Amino acid sequence: MFGRECIWLAGAKGQLGQAILHEIKKQNALTVVVTTDKDVDVTDMAEVSRFVITNHPSVIINCAGITDMESCELDKVMAYKVNALGARNMAAAARMVDAKIIHISTDDVFAGDSEVELTEFDATVPTSVYGKSKLAGEMMVRELNPKHLVIRSSWSYGEGKNFMTDLLERVDAGEKVGVALDQISTPTSMDALAKGILNLMRGNEYGVYHVSCEGSCTRYEFAKKILEMTGRDISMIQPMVAKDIQGGHQRPMHSVLENLMMKVTGIYKMPEWDVDLNEYLEVRGMKYGE
Repeated sequence: MFGRECIWLAGAKGQLGQAILHEIKKQNALTVVVTTDKDVDVTDMAEVSRFVITNHPSVIINCAGITDMESCELDKVMAYKVNALGARNMAAAARMVDAKIIHISTDDVFAGDSEVELTEFDATVPTSVYGKSKLAGEMMVRELNPKHLVIRSSWSYGEGKNFMTDLLERVDAGEKVGVALDQISTPTSMDALAKGILNLMRGNEYGVYHVSCEGSCTRYEFAKKILEMTGRDISMIQPMVAKDIQGGHQRPMHSVLENLMMKVTGIYKMPEWDVDLNEYLEVRGMKYGE
């Protein structure tokens, strides 16, 4: 698929957008046009349409969205405007120029009350406004453009504000941090997620794909591994139940995603989560003893 393709990367300043752009630059055959919400407002159909007609991308990667759960709970209208209406506009505009739309979703579309691994074919029953708005976006994309690739991942971390950076900042400030021992999923770096997405794009895949690292752990185990690998004191974290942590109850309790479609197609294999974490920290010089 990688000829002189023109890719429109929307939401390029976000954590995933930055990681995808970094990976794209390694592919000399790719031409990429990047935008932020200041360049193109994805909630404005006319603005999005003008942009695709002018640039005529063959692939649109939509990383634009509101991911902060508290913000979504406080402003449901804005959550749906960006995460659902924005997704609709991008999918419809992509169809106008016969482009593939790659839309980024989340494990929060699941209820998180099942202890089995969740596949792309399991029922989605989100409980939060964030999860509901992201599922609405998924549905819009799938209905409006047959050339779609909907990507779900879990516990993502990268360059910016996320669980890992918040944990390290608080520990370095001398704060004892309560971490959930009853929430289970799979940490996935934006680096690994970006590689997975671009491999699916290269393979010309369509449909819904789970793109998470392999394996699973609790939030507490993840936090402990972060501190161990970065040479920090693990006694600075305290195991707690999610309901006793501010905002902890909003996340699914068990959202381990199985990359079933990747296994079925044989298109790509994601790394184990702890191997991915080690590489992520090593590349950035954050690994203890490096």
